[in-house]
Amino acid sequence: MTGTEPVVQGENAEIAIWQDPVPFEAAVQGLSFTFYPSGRDRLERLLNLIGEAQSSIKLCFYIFAHDDTGIRVRDALVDAARRGVAVTLIIDSFGATAGDDFFAVLTEAGGSYSKFSPRWSQRYLIRNHQKIVIADNETAMIGGFNVEHDYFAPPEENGWHDLGLTLTGEAVDGLVSWFDQLERWTSDPKANWRAMYRMIRQWDAGTGSVRWLIGGPTQGWSSWAKCVGQDLKHGEQLDMMMAYFSPSPSLLRRIGRISKYGEARLVMAGKSDNGATLGATRALYSYLLKRGAQIYEFQPCKLHAKMIVLDDAVYVGSANFDMRSLFLNLELVLRIEDKQLADTMRAYLAKHVPVSEHITAESHRRDATLAKRIKWAVSWFLVTVVDYTVTRRLNLGL
Repeated sequence: MTGTEPVVQGENAEIAIWQDPVPFEAAVQGLSFTFYPSGRDRLERLLNLIGEAQSSIKLCFYIFAHDDTGIRVRDALVDAARRGVAVTLIIDSFGATAGDDFFAVLTEAGGSYSKFSPRWSQRYLIRNHQKIVIADNETAMIGGFNVEHDYFAPPEENGWHDLGLTLTGEAVDGLVSWFDQLERWTSDPKANWRAMYRMIRQWDAGTGSVRWLIGGPTQGWSSWAKCVGQDLKHGEQLDMMMAYFSPSPSLLRRIGRISKYGEARLVMAGKSDNGATLGATRALYSYLLKRGAQIYEFQPCKLHAKMIVLDDAVYVGSANFDMRSLFLNLELVLRIEDKQLADTMRAYLAKHVPVSEHITAESHRRDATLAKRIKWAVSWFLVTVVDYTVTRRLNLGL
């Protein structure tokens, strides 16, 4: 210290020194989990899975960037292909900036690379938002993170605070089955949307304590939307940490019911690369606060995590709790019903509360000026009806 540095006190001090939690493990329902809150640890584990794969490595990402991180992951895949590992990669061509030229070295090494490509049709509106890694059909890695520098950057660089996890056990077989169906559809240039609708509608999530839930466009609600909707309808204790929050009115009312008659604690984003998503979420605060919800906005850096703990059920995966993730995008969510794990994840969420701004009914009334309410309403419309790609350019000063 030179004596000239500013002294940070109180809550601001906690925010300033926040560090992402270290990895932690859980063994439940015959599965072994390791959770990775830190971007550095997630990237290291991802690269190790690729580097240690013996027979196959299967990956699906929404964003795959042509940056330093994207190059590291791609080169690891190239090395795996050259040593005889069957490499299968799916990216979303709308979300990914890396393209054919970037992945040419992978295909030349023997890897398989395909794009989920929007077209000027119904298909144009759909994004493959899933994040999947499967090594040797035995170890899976899922979460909300993409392959881009910001998703692994530390809080002091305002990187995305996210959550990834690996799991081993029989449940991985179900994810392998879904990935293989997805890869066949994506790599088929003649694949039509009716086939995708059928895949989503016919996906059997089962009724057990461990379920792979798939989200996407289909007649009626997908297994992801239907399952979380049913749990919300009857739930009594809700803890949610969510990057983007703008659900349908019916699901919002179910959260309101839990807030009024049970307990609801919501940790939302206080920072984002898309201010309109913040406004869309804040447009719903008044309704929830009136019903007793405890709302917090995470302050140290951008929040990208997607986690729900509802009674004894834990939901983790790629899906935000918004209209696009609930009803339009292809999403992957793992639901585990286990009280011990639910308690563990609630304790994990609780670590974020001291470094979050507590949004009370009084503070929200002060903040909700007429100008801001208009911006929030416009943000809600843009986010729920239009698209994130538009709202990212129209941040409305939020």
